[in-house]
Amino acid sequence: MRIISGKYRSRRITAPKGIKARPTTDFAKESLFNILGNWFEMNEIKVLDLFSGTGNISFEFGSRGATNIVSVDISNLSCRFISEKASEMTMPIQVLKADVFRFIPGHYGKYDVIFADPPYKHEQIGSLPSLILKQDLLKPNGVLVVEHDKEVNFESEERFLECRQYGRVNFSFFE
Repeated sequence: MRIISGKYRSRRITAPKGIKARPTTDFAKESLFNILGNWFEMNEIKVLDLFSGTGNISFEFGSRGATNIVSVDISNLSCRFISEKASEMTMPIQVLKADVFRFIPGHYGKYDVIFADPPYKHEQIGSLPSLILKQDLLKPNGVLVVEHDKEVNFESEERFLECRQYGRVNFSFFE
């Protein structure tokens, strides 16, 4: 994977083989950050990256100047890797090892952007937006982005804005 833009533009990051994650493609990530860049000043936002896996999205936010990033994953290996790379690049990423579906109900932070990239076949993916939005984790004018495959449709969910497709990657946006 590589960082698309910002301080660490074009930097390649190789994740350990043991991380079971599907990093967001460069094409989809670039498109996502073009959208978010039109909505937010990156150096002024607070970000929550759920199911962070390789840290791909957290590193992109950090490279673009976000100064408050919380990265959550259940894997010890993922958390250790993200912590080590964030430290190497002096990125302000707080890494938390947790099951996202247990973390959300007990969490009370407020974020401008929440990005969630659960395993595409996760049995609870359909309940994720309502779980996050019910917990009231978004700041006013904040946005939730859920990455998913084409077989998941969130259009009937409350506060759904739109879905964008980039190859096999879909991003659903919620306000």
